[in-house]
Amino acid sequence: MVSKKEKKGRSGVKAMKDVVTREYTIHMHKRIHGMGFKKRAPRAIKEVKKFALKMMGTQDVRIDTRLNKAIWSQGIRNVPYRLRVRLARKRNEDEDSANKLYTLVTYVPVASFKGLNTVNVDSEE
Repeated sequence: MVSKKEKKGRSGVKAMKDVVTREYTIHMHKRIHGMGFKKRAPRAIKEVKKFALKMMGTQDVRIDTRLNKAIWSQGIRNVPYRLRVRLARKRNEDEDSANKLYTLVTYVPVASFKGLNTVNVDSEE
């Protein structure tokens, strides 16, 4: 068994420090099921942010305008059942910001969601 002193020396957050880009499919229907009609699209935005926070581990999550338009494309009541998104963990340019990294969430249009898995994407930078 590992003692507490030995555990303290390890850094378990090292994986969250690097810059990475991944594509995910978010099942929006299960996340907003049971919500009132006038709260569905706003809740979908919050759920995308919550998903990005969980997957990328950064407090600062930014939503791209194309993703916002995709969520709101069918109105406030009819959010798409699934969304394909690209999560990019990037370094923050602001020196005085509290968070060193932020996550940019962009929309990836796909014809069908069949057979799609989470994939690492080479960043375009």
